[in-house]
Amino acid sequence: MNPTEDSKNIERSSDAVMTAYTVHEFGPPKIIRAEVLEKPVPGQNEILIKVFAAGVGPWDGWIRSGKSALPQPLPLTLGSDLSGVVEAVGPNVTSLRSGDAVYGVTNPRFIGAYAEYAIAAAGMVARKPTTIDHVEAASVPVIAVTAHQALFQHGKLKAGDSVLIHGAAGSVGAYALQFARKANLNVIATAASDDVDRVKELGADKVFDYKRERFEDSVSNVDAVIDLVGGDTQTRSFGVLKRGGKLVSAVSQPDQELAKSAGVEAFFFLVAVNTADLVDIAAAIDKGELRQNIGLVLPLSEAVAAHEMLEGQRPRPKGKIVLKVRD
Repeated sequence: MNPTEDSKNIERSSDAVMTAYTVHEFGPPKIIRAEVLEKPVPGQNEILIKVFAAGVGPWDGWIRSGKSALPQPLPLTLGSDLSGVVEAVGPNVTSLRSGDAVYGVTNPRFIGAYAEYAIAAAGMVARKPTTIDHVEAASVPVIAVTAHQALFQHGKLKAGDSVLIHGAAGSVGAYALQFARKANLNVIATAASDDVDRVKELGADKVFDYKRERFEDSVSNVDAVIDLVGGDTQTRSFGVLKRGGKLVSAVSQPDQELAKSAGVEAFFFLVAVNTADLVDIAAAIDKGELRQNIGLVLPLSEAVAAHEMLEGQRPRPKGKIVLKVRD
């Protein structure tokens, strides 16, 4: 990893510095640059993590390009999902200590993880699952918590309820399927034809090929729709819900007039990653109840290439992209 010329002229050999991948302006992947920065110090309710791996998600691309739903003052270090080892703890942190292996996200702004060290809010991390490595663990937090909260916090689903999951073969969808199966829900899903078998294996009772079949012609009276696609798929979903049902979207704000006329609740939500959910997810992973899907592992120095894949500028395999920071 080569620091840029404008990296504060800090000697890279010092233990007080680190390499991070930053943006000083919003734009395309090529604006990402390696920069040598001072190693941060954790404040109140924060921990400093020696990062072993950082996940790459579409939200990282939104932040980089200036399309984040949250204010993002510049400059900033990209990345939120991470797994590593606690290097130091700040005041008021009693649940973790130096040397603990942890996973989670950095902070509510979803920045700071594409670095050799990262500050994280103590309430947004938990001890890493013991049965998987750091690369696998870094792939989990945002997508798994999003799926869990969509189903149970916002969808209010319980055993025996029915749910339609759109985009079931995607990163969030795959976890939603597994959580739904674990909770004994009746699961209907939409996916591409080449993903049908995998979606069934992960927990769907019925799968519709969205390119060839119209789910609304065969589905009705479901308790909830988990929308991970948006657009016309979201609009058509109002007709398959029972009165009083819920449409939960992780991608776009549903039409409230359509919701009112259908007699359902419909809302968009931003995931709120927290220790309690991460603890439950880690326990499920260690019991063998949840499967990870790593698409590609790249070194941290390939952060630009990872974002080019997010933008479709390079071929991208299915599954989560993870940046490996250290062995």
